[in-house]
Amino acid sequence: MALLYQAYQNHMDLTEPWRQGAAAALRYLNLIPSGLSSRAMRRLSAALELISRSALTYARPAYGIDSVMVGNRELGVTEEVTFKTPFGSLLHFKKDGAPDQPKVLLVAPMSGHFATLLRGTVKTLLQDHDVYITDWHNPRDIPRDHGRFGLEDYTDHLITFLGQLGPRPHMVAICQPSVSALAATAVMCEGNHPSRPATLTLMAGPIDTRLQPTKVNEFAKSKPIDWFENNLIHYVPFQCTGAFRKVYPGFVQLTAFVSMNLERHVKQHMDLANHLAKGEVEKAETIKTFYDEYFAVMDLPAEFYIETVRDVFQEHLLPQGKLMHRGRPVDPKAVRRIGLMTVEGERDDICSIGQTLAAQDICTNVRAYRRVHHMQAGVGHYGVFSGKKWNNEIYPLLRDFVHVNS
Repeated sequence: MALLYQAYQNHMDLTEPWRQGAAAALRYLNLIPSGLSSRAMRRLSAALELISRSALTYARPAYGIDSVMVGNRELGVTEEVTFKTPFGSLLHFKKDGAPDQPKVLLVAPMSGHFATLLRGTVKTLLQDHDVYITDWHNPRDIPRDHGRFGLEDYTDHLITFLGQLGPRPHMVAICQPSVSALAATAVMCEGNHPSRPATLTLMAGPIDTRLQPTKVNEFAKSKPIDWFENNLIHYVPFQCTGAFRKVYPGFVQLTAFVSMNLERHVKQHMDLANHLAKGEVEKAETIKTFYDEYFAVMDLPAEFYIETVRDVFQEHLLPQGKLMHRGRPVDPKAVRRIGLMTVEGERDDICSIGQTLAAQDICTNVRAYRRVHHMQAGVGHYGVFSGKKWNNEIYPLLRDFVHVNS
């Protein structure tokens, strides 16, 4: 199993000339005016398109947020790296001529895709907030001499990033990092850190996965931790900057995701070929845009993945008061003098109802009038932080919560 990632990379390298050749031929065919192209040529173009796209990318896609409406003004947006470590950047979406707005750290999951999956969340937040995001780096591009990156290192990064934002910023954690976000908040509150968050919002996060466990939770508990180490952890190929670093490879994660809905993904690619053959450009672009993001994968550091499975999903350390950080217990009772908001989706099959709400139960010293819980009807996991109901129903509640507690 240790050589699987290397074999995969060798295969990708060997077949790269075919993809490049298909892309070159496609560029040539695209020079022919649409009125002169025959049905056979369009079918050939569709086939070449699928061949040229038959590989994953390990490069982070662009956020593509150039402007945003603030009130009745459209302001330009530029990306600025405020602070950087080998494992992640604190990325600021700086708005030209923006008024003073609450600073928000958006904590992205480290779960096989890049933080760009949250570009819609970012764009919505930018209307009323000064937004920063945890822009995690791909471990396959990080040399081994930079050391390990585990669950405690993730929490340390949040503490450091919040410290860069100045006094009393706000923190919004999406899904998996809710545990580290709550841990970082507890550590900072206990130490009376000047940059401890003014509000903490946890969205669809696995605070206590003992409650109404999903299939994801059940799988995590169905195997001993040694099984995950022996079957899912591999070495980064020698061709990469991070050669021989241990990771949970992005292509293995994506394979698991795709296998859960294999028929749907096959149909989508068949539809893509048909749209291209028929000259239905807009429909084809919609599918291509989705898969450009979906097939941009990121490896996970082995330490972070194994510790998350063990501490969060198998042993449930945080809700039991047993989670440790740098040799000291993480005490949720230390969380005080902040606002705490939890958000869940009615149809969430990854993080079910009650698992995020558990944060309200263990943070016993947050005042009642500074607590908010919202269960959004009719949405699954991704609907909690993207889509129409996020924009129209969840976001207004979060915005008002942040501004009231600023």
